[in-house]
Amino acid sequence: MSLNLYHRNFLTLRDFSPDEITFLIDYAAALKEKKRKGIRGHLLEGKNIVSIFEKTSTRTRCSFEVGAFDEGANVTYLTNSQMGKKESIEDTAKVLGRFYDGIAFRGFSQDTVEALAEFSGVPVWNGLTDTYHPTQILADMLTIRENFGELSGKKLVFVGDARNNMGNSLMIGCAKLGMHFVALAPKTLFPDEELVASMEKVAEETKGSITLTDNIDEAVQNADVIYTDVWVSMGEEAKTAERIALLKDYQVNEEMINKTNNPNTIFLHCLPAFHDLNTKVAKEVHEKYGLTEMEVSDQVFRAPYSKVFNEAENRMHAIKAVMCATLAENKVDDKGKPIVE
Repeated sequence: MSLNLYHRNFLTLRDFSPDEITFLIDYAAALKEKKRKGIRGHLLEGKNIVSIFEKTSTRTRCSFEVGAFDEGANVTYLTNSQMGKKESIEDTAKVLGRFYDGIAFRGFSQDTVEALAEFSGVPVWNGLTDTYHPTQILADMLTIRENFGELSGKKLVFVGDARNNMGNSLMIGCAKLGMHFVALAPKTLFPDEELVASMEKVAEETKGSITLTDNIDEAVQNADVIYTDVWVSMGEEAKTAERIALLKDYQVNEEMINKTNNPNTIFLHCLPAFHDLNTKVAKEVHEKYGLTEMEVSDQVFRAPYSKVFNEAENRMHAIKAVMCATLAENKVDDKGKPIVE
C-alpha cells in the first residue's frame, strides 16, 4: 500500500479512502507504542502549529499540544484573534499560513475550517465543528480495534442525537471501514438524508451497513459497541428541555447494555459525560429537571466494559498521527505500515 498524506487537510473523513483512514489508525497505534517506550520524537521538529478554538476544550487542545511537543513542534494557542471580527477568515488564513506550518481549528461552522483550508496554503485540521469531528473517530476506531483486534464487521450503535457531529462522523467512519452502523434515536433526530444515502453507497462497497431506528431492543441486539454523546451540544443549551423530552428513554444504562446479549460489548463516549452530579452544568440540570444522570448512567460509565478513558488517551495519539502524516514524510515498511522512528 503506497499512501502519501503529506500536506493534506483533515476536515472530514468523507475526504479519505478506507486505506487512508486505516493508515492513520495504524500511524496512531505506532505513535502510541513509541510514546509508551519513552522515545522522544523528531517528526515535527522545526514545525510551528497554531490552534484556534472558538469552543472550549480539554482533550482536543491537550492532544494537539502534547502531540506536537512530543514530536518537536512549537505551538501557539490563539485566543484573541481578530478572525471574523475585524479581519475576515480569508485574510486571517493567508496571514497564518505565512507564519505556521499547520492550523488546528475547533469551532462552530464547518464553513470556517473549510475557508481556513482554502486560503492558508498549509494543512488545516478539524478539531470539531457542528458538522464533523474526524479526529475523534480515529481515536474511537483505534480503541475499538484495541479491544476486538479488528474493525470490519463490528456493530456500533450510536445512541442519542444522531444528527450531530458525532452521529455524522461515526456513520462515515463505520461505512468506510466496513462496520455496521446503527443510529438509535427518535426519528426527528435521524441524520441528514443526503449523508445517509452517500454512506449507504460506501457501505455497499465495504460490506458494512447503515441502519436508522428508534427501536431500542432491535438496535442494540448483538452490538459490539454502544456509543453515546451529550444530549445538548455546545451552543444549543436553549434546547435542553426539548432534548431531555426526546431522549430521556434513550439513556445508556445497564438495562440497555444487557439487551445486547453480547458479553463483550464495550461502551464509548467522546466526553465530557453527564453521568453524575459532580459538575456545575449537571447540578443546574438536576435542579431544573430533576435528573441525576443524563445520556449515560454512572453505573455504565464506571463499569469495566467502559473504555472511555482509553478512548480519551487515544485522542492524543490520533491527533498526533494526523499532524505527522500531513507535515512529515510518510515512510512505510514493506507491509505498508507507517515508520515513526
